[in-house]
Amino acid sequence: MFPSEQIFSVTQITELISEVLQTTFNSITIEGEISNWRPSSAGHIYFTLKDNSSQISAVMFKGSTYHLNFKPKDGDKVRCTGSISVYGPRGSYQIIVTKMEQAGAGNILQMLEERKQKMAQEGYFDENHKKTLPKYPKTVGVVTSPTGAAIRDILNVRNERNKNVNIIVLPAIVQGEGADKTIVKMIEIANFYKLCDVLIVGRGGGSLEDLLPFSEESVIKAVYNSEIPVISAVGHEIDWALCDYAADRRAATPTQAAQFAIPELSEIKRQITTAKEDSYISIKQKIETTRLMIKSFNPQSMEIRFRNIQQPLLNRFANAKENLLLNLQNKIKDLRQQIKTNVTVLENASPQTILNRGYSMVTDTNGKIITQESQVTSGQDIIITPSKGKITATVK
Repeated sequence: MFPSEQIFSVTQITELISEVLQTTFNSITIEGEISNWRPSSAGHIYFTLKDNSSQISAVMFKGSTYHLNFKPKDGDKVRCTGSISVYGPRGSYQIIVTKMEQAGAGNILQMLEERKQKMAQEGYFDENHKKTLPKYPKTVGVVTSPTGAAIRDILNVRNERNKNVNIIVLPAIVQGEGADKTIVKMIEIANFYKLCDVLIVGRGGGSLEDLLPFSEESVIKAVYNSEIPVISAVGHEIDWALCDYAADRRAATPTQAAQFAIPELSEIKRQITTAKEDSYISIKQKIETTRLMIKSFNPQSMEIRFRNIQQPLLNRFANAKENLLLNLQNKIKDLRQQIKTNVTVLENASPQTILNRGYSMVTDTNGKIITQESQVTSGQDIIITPSKGKITATVK
């Protein structure tokens, strides 16, 4: 304690207050809402932290800003860690911030990480499940707030790239209670009625809490089960949501999502022109090749080609004919010789031939051949047939 009669200069009391504050509050964490956010050209950031009834000035020097993992703005609820400092010339105190994070972000991030691991294990982020975006979509569906910046950015890209592509807005609440239900409903409606060829699901930037609906399990499952290819476009640049992992493609911003989904009309025309020129050159080359081939088929060359094909065939035909005739002649000769041999055999076996050798055939008057004596009786008439003529005789 100081004596009541002691008198301090302004500087002295300021230095004493500064010493007390810096010694007592050399490392503290304050939670409040950002107000009057003022980045300087030197890279330092000046702002005010406030709650319902009080406020405190704050500064975050350039070296500490490199560790920020989000873009602070007026209205964000944050948790700042640093030390209390007194600024003598104005007789004010402030907190020099060395670390800043979104209030409650730690718990939210932990919850999101646990959900991410769970959904990944269940296969909702499987790369093999992801579909290819259509090259030339006729209609692009957008699940977002109809009054937000995201749809304006997408329409601007459409107008710049290809006005022939239709945009269907499926209005959804994109933050706060019940937002996930409307997002899921719009995705399901788009699929049930087959409203579009590709679907953009997203919104503009916001705090981690604002983006939470896009990390709900129901939204992740709806994106995963969508038969229409889905582009996730949640937030801006550093923002992210779990539906990014389930979508067929993730875009850093709604603008980029529109660029992914909508092909440039000028590029399509260029491709068509290139394809037309390539086809023309290819057809021209084939016609020229065919013309050269046809040119070589004049009457003289055709006759020579025909004769070159015909002559070997005629030679083969002539040789086959000669071989056939020769075989037939040999066959006929063999048959004649066989017939002659058979005739000789038959003639040698003929009864007449035997009779010509001096033999005779004896029969009774009925023509029955007599081969032995017991077949006749004395006084029986018989007929003897020599080689020529007949002789009638009586057995004695």
